[in-house]
Amino acid sequence: MKDHRKKLAARAPLSQKTVVIAGASSGIGRATALEFARRGSSLILLARRIDTLQQVAEQCLDAGARLALAVQADVTKPENLRDAVKIALEATGKIDVWINNAGGGAVGTFEEIPLDVHHKVIETNLLGHINGTYHVLPVFKQQGYGTLINTISVGAFAPEPYVVAYSASKYGLRGFSESLRCELLHWPDIHVCDIFPAYIDTPGFQHAANYTGKKIKPVPPVFEARRVAKAMVRLARRPKDAVNIGETAGLYKAANAIAPALFRRVVTGIMDNYFHRAKPASIGTGHLFKSGENGTGISGGWLQETSPAKKSLLFTAVAAGLGVGFLLFNRR
Repeated sequence: MKDHRKKLAARAPLSQKTVVIAGASSGIGRATALEFARRGSSLILLARRIDTLQQVAEQCLDAGARLALAVQADVTKPENLRDAVKIALEATGKIDVWINNAGGGAVGTFEEIPLDVHHKVIETNLLGHINGTYHVLPVFKQQGYGTLINTISVGAFAPEPYVVAYSASKYGLRGFSESLRCELLHWPDIHVCDIFPAYIDTPGFQHAANYTGKKIKPVPPVFEARRVAKAMVRLARRPKDAVNIGETAGLYKAANAIAPALFRRVVTGIMDNYFHRAKPASIGTGHLFKSGENGTGISGGWLQETSPAKKSLLFTAVAAGLGVGFLLFNRR
């Protein structure tokens, strides 16, 4: 009878589920909170910016959430996430879905970025996910079910120049999830799901530490954050190990797997060419160490710079360039 109740709880509709979202104040996290809110879920929203987070909670209640609590939390502080678990359990008695979504980055050549900045990127992206998982996994095991969703990046499969610590953290997250699935083989109703987005239109690039001296922005084509949010909802309903978001995600993964040396040349050439032409910008740590007031929305405004026709053309050009390059490379 007890196992039957656990099965029923695991398969309950989203309107009966409690969802915890780390990094919910902007971008993908904010979009995801609203997607679950529209389905009547109970939400525990985590981020450093409590004022912004409270606004998100109010939006979620207006959108249909059964409950929306704003909890100030820094994922680099394990005690914050331990407290968030307690708050969720006190409020609803369970945690059905936990989403590790907080992240940060630093752009620049490896040696020009200060070492403490590299450390902070790793601490936020990799250890932040580990911290959240460490505190929620015992709850999942006690319940006998639960879904963990990790926002990673296509950068976990395809290296990116000038964001070395970011790439290291994403490669590390992929190994973390895969190893965790091994340990959970005897827990069939506990799922570890990974999302690998391509470049997404969020304020993340405005938040990043910048040591290039140039304005930084995502490599087009760029995709809507809501695509990632909808994928989160689908995973909460029907968990699966991994999901790619954006057509270029699969392309980058395949290109790097088939011709890694060529892929390195192409992506480095694209970045070098961009920085050669980019407008000047100030050097600074962005939101990495301390959250700021800017960039609180879902979008970073990047989609406005890329029309649908241009986006399609860019995708075709990238695909064709990699394909032709691969053929030429293998004739040598």
